Amino acid sequence: MDIRKVKKLIELMEESDLSEIEVKEGEDCVRISRQLGVQTPATPPTVVLPLETEKPAATPSAATSSRGQIVHAPMVGTFYQAPSPGSPPFFTVGDRIKVGDVLCIIESMKMLNQVKSEYAGTLEAVLVLNEQAVEFDQPLFTIV
Repeated sequence: MDIRKVKKLIELMEESDLSEIEVKEGEDCVRISRQLGVQTPATPPTVVLPLETEKPAATPSAATSSRGQIVHAPMVGTFYQAPSPGSPPFFTVGDRIKVGDVLCIIESMKMLNQVKSEYAGTLEAVLVLNEQAVEFDQPLFTIV
């Protein structure tokens, strides 16, 4: 699991009144806990991470357009550009997009969540790779 994801979980936990959170992603598992209401010296939350044996996948290099709208990930999960393996993607670069069109699926906690477009225009760029893990608010698409 990417350390940036762990840092984001810690930030989210600090902003809420949660005392413990556990996230499993494939074989990786992270458990973060803290004690609330106890007056003790400030200590960072305990984080347990498995050793990473492979390098994270490279992200495509795509310049985001300052004139376009960026569609962000509404949640942490796995990005899928097609409705099923072997199917064509929902959209490819250059396709026309309407408000409400399904752009991709993000799998989170075994739930498949459709990401619908809030913008109309032309798909300018896909900013992540298929089956890549995405973080909350990560840019996914640019629509002009």
